Amino acid sequence: MRPTVLVVEDEPAVADAIVYALRTDGCDPVHVASGAAALAALGARPVQLVVLDVGLPDANGFDLCREIRRSHEVPIIFLTARSEETDRVVGLELGADDYVVKPFSPRELSARVRAVLRRAAAQPTPAKAAAHRPFDIDEQRHSVRYFGQALDLTRTEYRLLTALLRHPGWVLSRARLLEELWDDPGATTERAIDSHIKALRAKLRALRPDLEAIETHRGEGYSLRERW
Repeated sequence: MRPTVLVVEDEPAVADAIVYALRTDGCDPVHVASGAAALAALGARPVQLVVLDVGLPDANGFDLCREIRRSHEVPIIFLTARSEETDRVVGLELGADDYVVKPFSPRELSARVRAVLRRAAAQPTPAKAAAHRPFDIDEQRHSVRYFGQALDLTRTEYRLLTALLRHPGWVLSRARLLEELWDDPGATTERAIDSHIKALRAKLRALRPDLEAIETHRGEGYSLRERW
């Protein structure tokens, strides 16, 4: 089955190049040129990934990403002329899966799309999830229960937690976690990992203040508690 990729881009020449590369690479691209049309397209059919231009005529891509995240867990790749580190960090911390700066090669973007789709499909198996109680992962809904209570996680927090769940007790460096979360670890900094860990810890502590689920290893990284 060809994955449906929603391309949200208002420059016709850029959009045509992306659509051609994606279709040639085995995807089913759907092109829209505005934020309103993007939301309508997401509500009309299942979409496996969104390529989202930050500068749209009717919306800011960052704001549109927030709107999409309210009701959809679909992976998002930002496409933008902005290359400043602050913009990249903001985009990734909003829950984007990758960040491509113009000018770019359509074939490179297509390769990044394939990589994000593979990563989205590579979720922990039910057997693995069952082995890591008190966590219960629902792969279809991208949700996690902690001691039976639902966690309100951003997409990045969900992926960070499942990365730790795949290796309970292992000390994962910030660089390793960056590789787990994003295709281009150089697009953001290791400080972003610390920020996401802090937010994830706060949500876990809110449900079980008596337990420390994530352990810090100074100078090395983080690990998930192995024994409960």
